[in-house]
Amino acid sequence: MKTSFIQPYLFFGGRCEEALEFYRTALGAEVDLLMRYKDSPEPMPPGRLPAGFENKVMHATFHVGGTTLMASDGCEEGASFAGFSLHICLPTEAGVNRAFDALAAGGKVEMPLTKTFWSPRFGMLTDRFGIGWMVSVAA
Repeated sequence: MKTSFIQPYLFFGGRCEEALEFYRTALGAEVDLLMRYKDSPEPMPPGRLPAGFENKVMHATFHVGGTTLMASDGCEEGASFAGFSLHICLPTEAGVNRAFDALAAGGKVEMPLTKTFWSPRFGMLTDRFGIGWMVSVAA
């Protein structure tokens, strides 16, 4: 029996490779696959990509812990991430502190790390790519 699942697919508007490196450093992300537009077995339709996007990321998969995410530069410059946040749940307060500080570098803290009724350490931020994050200790 097959199981259904939802997998985030993030479009970084020309900054995908930079984002992958950022998440590798900040969260220990590991890139499983990276394909550039120039390596596609089928060419993109004329005019679909901005000039210079041939070397950009067409598709990537990466994982953080047991979660796999997908990413791309998309087909245009600029990215907009609104209406959602990614939640990362870590086993220790020290791990939460490290991840929160790393993700917040160059971003904006929305709610500083604090004790809540559901977690001994919880905070919210928007990283430098515009992705919202909620960071907490596993209950």
